[in-house]
Amino acid sequence: MSGREGLVFRQDYFDDAAGWAALKQLLIDIFNVDISPLDRLGGHDPTSFPSAYFDAAGRCVANLSAFSMPLVINGHPVKAAGWQSGAVRPEYRGLGLYRELIAATLAWCDNQGYEAIVLYTDKPGLYERYGFRIVPQYSFPGSPPPSLPDRQPVARDLHLENDLGLVQTVLSGRTPVSRRLAVVDQSRLFPLNCLLQESVRLSALRHDSVIVAWRRPEPGLFELLDVVGPEIPTLAEILAEIGQQPERVESCIPSDLLDWDSPAVANTGSLVFMMRAPDELLPADPSCLSPLADF
Repeated sequence: MSGREGLVFRQDYFDDAAGWAALKQLLIDIFNVDISPLDRLGGHDPTSFPSAYFDAAGRCVANLSAFSMPLVINGHPVKAAGWQSGAVRPEYRGLGLYRELIAATLAWCDNQGYEAIVLYTDKPGLYERYGFRIVPQYSFPGSPPPSLPDRQPVARDLHLENDLGLVQTVLSGRTPVSRRLAVVDQSRLFPLNCLLQESVRLSALRHDSVIVAWRRPEPGLFELLDVVGPEIPTLAEILAEIGQQPERVESCIPSDLLDWDSPAVANTGSLVFMMRAPDELLPADPSCLSPLADF
């Protein structure tokens, strides 16, 4: 392909079945990620605003999507947008298509009054020229808190397909899991990531008002992925009510609301978290977003 002849620029096209199918195929072809489970989990995020190029055959050849992702940062609510599904087919790279999609998406975000934009990428240099900065992400490993011998295991296991209604109800009334950095609403991302990520277990606590996402990736290790509910139980309460007595704990959410002290260990994965925001909106303390908020 020597040029962009025959390409059609489209925006806000997710309600078109053919366009939505073409975007899903693009993500499979480029990232080997299938977001089809969204179709049985309530559909695409209605706040999404995609910008894309399509070829004459109806293939999506380049895309970048923004969506509303309200956050709490440093204890304050922030009107934020997330960027996702940024991809260009190999034969269309080098034509400036992605630069144009970034410009169009930035203009939309500015018109919507977003205070911050966040994204994950393995190519941070691509976004630094647009004002994005890397925000280090951390995990929080340590020894478990003292056990609560007076607490009995009362949690029940949930199965996402069977308990989707309950999960969505609890998500709709969640409180941020941290004051440092946390999502306020992730009603689409949480269930999708539960399906896409391996070995996630969901436990309902406190008469089904709180849902804890966790896993045991290796013997003796309890990995806390997320806590959803109107309040955040302490880590000791979570372990007691689920009935876990691990040798080690690793929290993938900041520990400030868990009543548990742990060191912050910088993540060293291939993807980095970036923000486009004023200095005062950057997290002041070691933080991270839950893996179930990945986008």
